[in-house]
Amino acid sequence: MASFEIIGGSKLHGEIIPQGAKNEALQILCAVLLTSEKVTLHNVPNIRDVNKLISLLKDLGVIVEKIGEGSFTFQADKVNLDYLRTEDFKTQGSSLRGSIMILGPLLSRFKKGVIPQPGGDKIGRRRLDTHFIGMKSLGAEFTYIENENLYSIEASNLKGAYMLLDEASVTGTANIVMAAVLAKGKTTIFNAACEPYLSQLCNMLNRMGAKISGVGSNLLTIEGVDSLGGTEHTLLPDMIEVGSFIGMAAMTKSELIIKNVNYRALGIIPEVFRRLGIQLFHQGDDIVVPAQETYEVETFMDGSIMTIADAPWPGFTPDLISIVLVTAIQAKGSALIHQKMFESRLFFVDKLIDMGARIILCDPHRATVIGLNHEYPLKGIRMSSPDIRAGVALLIAAMSAEGTSIIDNIEQIDRGYQNIDGRLRALGAKIRRIE
Repeated sequence: MASFEIIGGSKLHGEIIPQGAKNEALQILCAVLLTSEKVTLHNVPNIRDVNKLISLLKDLGVIVEKIGEGSFTFQADKVNLDYLRTEDFKTQGSSLRGSIMILGPLLSRFKKGVIPQPGGDKIGRRRLDTHFIGMKSLGAEFTYIENENLYSIEASNLKGAYMLLDEASVTGTANIVMAAVLAKGKTTIFNAACEPYLSQLCNMLNRMGAKISGVGSNLLTIEGVDSLGGTEHTLLPDMIEVGSFIGMAAMTKSELIIKNVNYRALGIIPEVFRRLGIQLFHQGDDIVVPAQETYEVETFMDGSIMTIADAPWPGFTPDLISIVLVTAIQAKGSALIHQKMFESRLFFVDKLIDMGARIILCDPHRATVIGLNHEYPLKGIRMSSPDIRAGVALLIAAMSAEGTSIIDNIEQIDRGYQNIDGRLRALGAKIRRIE
């Protein structure tokens, strides 16, 4: 098991390019199963979760060729469905939350599929009902094989249907869309997720020959087609990395230029950081964060405390709640951080309190942060990363702290951030990977 050793207090300086979007990559990689023709993908991040999914696709019979840094071709013309009943598949699928999204393509193209109970972050209840109910609306039949902890799905004849999703699940919407593109007739999905990554998936499928309208909205209409062809697709920059670097610059009083961010796809993210008092400027397709000795949290017009809450797109992404919380530690003023969508994502704040942060954990969903205004530095401690986003929040705290911090279980961070230690050292951070 590896750890990060961080000597805090160094100011960062320079330019950094965000990696390809993890959450988009998991959807797009599953979509290659929808065609027997070659699909070329660019800006694929070199991270544990993505590499696990690529390995799973290889074992399923997909021919994968690396053609450049972050660029691959995929050809699923010899898919081996027997692999789905092997112990190796159960192990691989259960270790990766994104594996659930192979169900839609398998059902759509091969009329059947199997998936073990998927793994991922331990951030509370993350139910799969939206996926299953949507596919059942198209005519699929699900069976849960309890002694093997497997979900089996079959459908001899998928037919388009109208559905109102019970929640705007991103992975649920993606799975249903991929199941519906080859179904007979018209499928209408209301309360669909409309994140930029879902739009990217729909646009890619349309280039492959699908007929999806309403892309970017919460009302998708899909006219089923007989088959899909190959395409070429470039992934968006990872908006979670962009937000992480903004928070990192503020906490360490550093000047950073975040390059090629695809600003229009960031939605409300820059504005939320501005509400914490962080200056940032949009130049071309870059974000410039100047060095600030202090930043002050805004209050609402009626004088009440600033509340930052997550919500489905175009609201603030839940994946940045941990980053906003840690950034507020050294702000001037107070903020209420409200994590609505997952009930276990704020429990890492006990480690921040041990470092000297003033945080009141009100309940599993809410924490009040009383800013230190850089008057009292955090102190380095030893801690463990519970999930991807909390891990990077702890990393940001450690970089701003006095003394040395050790972060254990950094495999969690590696699941979502590509070579984060090497990229931060290039900016001047004192961080090294230790066994």
